[in-house]
Amino acid sequence: MEEEGEGRVLRISNERSRDEEEKRNDRFQLLENAKVDQAKASMENGILTVTVAKEEVKPVEISG
Repeated sequence: MEEEGEGRVLRISNERSRDEEEKRNDRFQLLENAKVDQAKASMENGILTVTVAKEEVKPVEISG
């Protein structure tokens, strides 16, 4: 996983070689409040799950 450019981009790469070699590179734009350093990934039964925490946004009180 890596952060790129001005925005935040999650890059996931994988390779598989059975009969044919297959490579895949996917990129996903992350929100500004994503905590990239706390990202976690796991794979179970061929399914990749990526969890990215986000910073809590404090509500702004408006009086009036």
